[in-house]
Amino acid sequence: MSENIKKIQLNDLHIALGGKMVPFAGYNMPVRYSSDTEEHHTVRQGVGVFDVSHMGEFKVTGPKALDLIQKVTSNDASKLVVGQAQYSCFPNEKGGIVDDLIVYKFGEEEYMLVVNASNIEKDWNWINKYNSMGAKLENISDSISLFAIQGPKAIEAVQSLTSVNLSDIKFYHFKVGDFAGVQDVIISGTGYTGAGGFEIYVKNEDAEKVWNAVFEAGKEFGIKPIGLGARDTLRLEMGYCLYGNDINDETSPIEAGLGWITKFTKDFINSENLKKQKEAGVERKLIGFILQEKGIPRGHYPIVNLEGEPIGEVTSGTMTPSMGVGIGMGYVKSEYATPGTDIAITVRNKNLLAKVEKFPLYKK
Repeated sequence: MSENIKKIQLNDLHIALGGKMVPFAGYNMPVRYSSDTEEHHTVRQGVGVFDVSHMGEFKVTGPKALDLIQKVTSNDASKLVVGQAQYSCFPNEKGGIVDDLIVYKFGEEEYMLVVNASNIEKDWNWINKYNSMGAKLENISDSISLFAIQGPKAIEAVQSLTSVNLSDIKFYHFKVGDFAGVQDVIISGTGYTGAGGFEIYVKNEDAEKVWNAVFEAGKEFGIKPIGLGARDTLRLEMGYCLYGNDINDETSPIEAGLGWITKFTKDFINSENLKKQKEAGVERKLIGFILQEKGIPRGHYPIVNLEGEPIGEVTSGTMTPSMGVGIGMGYVKSEYATPGTDIAITVRNKNLLAKVEKFPLYKK
């Protein structure tokens, strides 16, 4: 393993569990333990746990914390109440996205930003660049482990480990409490699978104890460790964007269908230009599609109209375990973005018929 690849706290545990480790976003990460399909079904139908400790966490505190967050993020963080989280993005000066993130509100002057692993340094530099108001910033990424306990059986599998009533935690809300005998664990009603469940933030020194307790408590519910392979197919079925694939420094939040997290009730970086873009309309839009013929779409495959003329490109694609068909996301000229529109994906020099679909692509 290359020297500059980082290890998450439970690296050796994942190897012992049979995890196939691969470099991902600068970290050695488990991509799968058994098979992507089996792990995907475990999460959709039961309960599985992802170790996503590679994600970044920044604390933003002090009297100017909200001012800084309002400046650098697209969503309106002033609407948050203590115990609530919010999906947002960092717009850049030229219309693209620095990263997407989740903002957590712990107190009137205390917030946490959770960012993508591949962008930790870039995001840290970006926020500091705009911190002219003097908010206090702390990068705690290397001291926090993050486990996503996902699936319809998540609550019953781990309720015995905490005095917090997990059923009371609404989507995008969180509580800080005891968990597996550890105090001050953040238990968040978030996740990137659309299958329900929680994400729990623990200190690195408590990570192994908490992980083992989760698997002991969840044994009777068939709990399993899940790798990044299934995380990708699960998020794609829901139409959740993956930074670096579906959104990046060149894609605008308006093009990406993230207008709902772009609030023009405040001034933020590049808000004026994005507002003009929203009013004038965009030339391309991010769509979801389902193949009507057999094939697997992949990133960068061309999207064409029924006459075979290029109209866009696939950003993410897979064979979905839940539906057994090829699905994907990609940018197309806006006139082809309406759900129900027939398009085609060029797979190995063949144009395979596909239909533009509303998200989520997997309808439960």
